[in-house]
Amino acid sequence: MNTLLVSAVVLFQMVSSHAPSSAGNAAGGLTWTAPKEWSVAPSASSMRVVTYRVPAAAGDSEGGEVAVFYFGQGQGGGTQANVDRWIGQFQPEKGSAGPGKPVAFKAGTIPVTIVTTEGTYSSGMPGGAMTPKPGWALRGGIAEGPQGPVFFKMVGPKKTVLAAAPAFDAFLKALKKG
Repeated sequence: MNTLLVSAVVLFQMVSSHAPSSAGNAAGGLTWTAPKEWSVAPSASSMRVVTYRVPAAAGDSEGGEVAVFYFGQGQGGGTQANVDRWIGQFQPEKGSAGPGKPVAFKAGTIPVTIVTTEGTYSSGMPGGAMTPKPGWALRGGIAEGPQGPVFFKMVGPKKTVLAAAPAFDAFLKALKKG
């Protein structure tokens, strides 16, 4: 009986030590830890690894979200194509800053590109009905993981996205291989 118990404990330890990371915090050979103020939300699409809710900033009636996508090695398109597509989801508004120049950096050895824009966001699934959301912004990150690119897309009311940008940037800078 003791031999069976010891064998079961050893087997459990072996399996748990080699198990993949918890769902929602790993993709493309990368791992991450979301900021404490973000909560996991139901994903609107099976293409998403995870969706996080971002709390509304003072003055905004709703919060934002960070959607994480991973399509597989060699899938999902290149960095510039995704930057252009994300910017194309926004129409300029009077007084909006519009798209910023993409910023590239390394999180350790992981190349990451950040893109920002603001204006009227066309919310919805590609090919489906789009809902215009005026006064919104995007801060997106594309990380080149060992198994392909991982896409981190934060959208929401402009004040919310601007308030959450430092936490979003720190989140991307803390990405790890694994």
